[in-house]
Amino acid sequence: MSKFDEKLAQYKEMLGSTKDVSGVDEALLTAVTKGLGPSIYNEDSSKVSCSDQTELDRVKKNFLVGKLGLSDGPDLDTALSEVCAQLGSANRNKYRAVFYYLLVKKLGKESVYA
Repeated sequence: MSKFDEKLAQYKEMLGSTKDVSGVDEALLTAVTKGLGPSIYNEDSSKVSCSDQTELDRVKKNFLVGKLGLSDGPDLDTALSEVCAQLGSANRNKYRAVFYYLLVKKLGKESVYA
């Protein structure tokens, strides 16, 4: 099994144990993960810190606005907060691929990865 496949399996397992997630769209998860490139292999860049507002602002600017083409506004902050809550405050491993996957699903932007 390749390192990429190992990471993907890890992300699927995490999504399976995440509350309010019914069924994982494996094709979407694979596309989101591939889009992150080599960052998924770096311990620091592979995770999102919900307690770091600078990190959340970066996710909003670079991913939600830059990649998904959404307009900045309070609805993006709400989506970020909801995904942080969904993954749980006790979960210290909020993997970026899982975080982005949940944002894409929540905001209905699956077409970006089609």
